[in-house]
Amino acid sequence: MKELEELEKETSEPDFWSDQKKAQATMRRVATLRDLINGWDSLTERVQDAIELYEMAEMEDDKDSLAELDEEARALKEEIDKRELMLALSGEFDDRDAILSIHAGEGGTEAQDWAEMLLRMYLRWAEKRGFKTTLLDKMPGEEAGIKSATVEVKGPYAYGYLRGEKGNHRLVRISPFDAGARRHTSFAKVEVMPILDDDIEIDIRPNDVKMDVFLSGGAGGQNVQKNATAVRLTHLPTGIVVTCQNERSQTQNRETAMKILKSRLYQIELEKKQAREAEMRGKFVKPGFGTRIRNYVLHPYQMVKDERTGYETGNAQAVLDGNLDPFIDAWLKMQVGKSETVTG
Repeated sequence: MKELEELEKETSEPDFWSDQKKAQATMRRVATLRDLINGWDSLTERVQDAIELYEMAEMEDDKDSLAELDEEARALKEEIDKRELMLALSGEFDDRDAILSIHAGEGGTEAQDWAEMLLRMYLRWAEKRGFKTTLLDKMPGEEAGIKSATVEVKGPYAYGYLRGEKGNHRLVRISPFDAGARRHTSFAKVEVMPILDDDIEIDIRPNDVKMDVFLSGGAGGQNVQKNATAVRLTHLPTGIVVTCQNERSQTQNRETAMKILKSRLYQIELEKKQAREAEMRGKFVKPGFGTRIRNYVLHPYQMVKDERTGYETGNAQAVLDGNLDPFIDAWLKMQVGKSETVTG
């Protein structure tokens, strides 16, 4: 409510529309906050009405009305659960589309195969939600799997839902690549960033970016095109490397790569800010991907467990097939102080 009041005050300033891009971004944020608040106000009215009707029906011993109100109570509980999740999706960029990157950890073929399994998992999850995905870049593994992949995910609150997936994912299984059928542990790193609008200013100096072009690689080592359209951008001050080979033209690939670079640089600054705030509060948390967030065990038993929320399930295959919502919901609930250790 306080943020909405401040933004509405800002929109009434005489020079508010002097910066069109910033004004449009502010108006989108105002609309998002109004919808959120109006939804809670409407739900509050429904709860109050249900309480009054229940008290009347109980006094009159109206069993039919009481049965109907039991149905309403269940519906209200479901709506409250959904609204609680939306509280955790009220961040500045949560309603944006997302860029998701997967990087194989150390371990060669094992880790690269695991990275490809994660890519399949997230693509399946997005498909189940009706989100649109575009594979922007994919670097095949040496024998199997992938070294890395970057995917654009478009859909309502895509970044808000995915941002909790950032971190290291650990797999324990009998290796299909080990003739001795021994158990192996593999790691892959997931990176999630919001797709930023043009109104977000990130200073990238032309001299700080080195651009290389190369042929877009296709399946089986074939080239998608004879011309060098794929683009690799290296941000010299940070060492960040971004590649894109999805588009048909070099110009389009460069624009997409710059968009990804912009999001990564913003994410770095955001994590630095969060670390400073945490340190001031006396609880320093190192930003980045050093923390393992989830274990996927396929041998000697099946289990997927999130180390942050405690949520776990014995149906590991369903998770790998894209059934991620219980894990995502548990993490979102934890953000508003509602999470408990639960078992699926």
